[in-house]
Amino acid sequence: MREWVVLVNPYAGRRPVALERVEDALGRAGVVARVEEVDGREEMRDAVTAVSGSGFRLAVVGGDGTVSLAVDALLASGLSEPPLVGVLPTGTGCDLLRMFGIPQDLEPAARHLLGDSEYLLDVGLLEGEWGRRRFVNVAQAGAGAAAAETAPRLPRILGSARYSLAFAARLPRFPACDVELVAPGWEFRGRALAAIFANAQFFAGGWNVAPKASVVDGLLDVQVFQATKSEAPGLVPKIVKGVHLGHHAVRRRSLGSFRLATDVPWPVEVDGDPVGTTPISGSVDRGAVRLKI
Repeated sequence: MREWVVLVNPYAGRRPVALERVEDALGRAGVVARVEEVDGREEMRDAVTAVSGSGFRLAVVGGDGTVSLAVDALLASGLSEPPLVGVLPTGTGCDLLRMFGIPQDLEPAARHLLGDSEYLLDVGLLEGEWGRRRFVNVAQAGAGAAAAETAPRLPRILGSARYSLAFAARLPRFPACDVELVAPGWEFRGRALAAIFANAQFFAGGWNVAPKASVVDGLLDVQVFQATKSEAPGLVPKIVKGVHLGHHAVRRRSLGSFRLATDVPWPVEVDGDPVGTTPISGSVDRGAVRLKI
């Protein structure tokens, strides 16, 4: 049985996860693994890059941001075939796993590292003057990305509620602006508050933001929100339930690539991590990663 290298992000979730808990969960599940704690983004990247050149299989302990960072590092290392990645959720929202029915708790999720079941996933890519970053779940620009900037500053004990509270705090002074989104066969120009680029369906701890998204179609589910600031709070419950796509303020397309420009620089985030500001371009690496399910 091949060994897993399991990298633990101690900063994910409501409270730090102890290595002893991870080792115990893996041992009880019968998973052969070496568990390592990584301290910060650069150490995570270094550890992932080291694993990518070995015969080990990689699993990460954390949320969507941890998975995204690991996948970005793996694909940047220039592997000749899609890498296999396992996920043990401890973040405030490991929403990628919701699409596969994998438990949101570490102990039952550990059993999914056994066997040969895997799923080939598309990976999104955003590029801007700030650089490039891949993502596995959902990226945003605008008011939602501003909330993602603020959420980590709130107490960790709030869990996924941090995003909702951060959105309510940032919305009143966030600048709606003129947006130009251009893609093959489609263009949008108009005033907007936010744009979402979804590879998978859920974000923010269970919000069903992209109910029509697929992780295997080579496309991103792109949504532009033209809601006014007074309309936006009423739209949020619809987004949580995934019934917002028919709203008059939502423009949606499935796109393989796009360019987004705004007359006021908007913040941009990928899988909960702020990365820079607009303008940006986006695309999809089809079937770039194998997710252990």
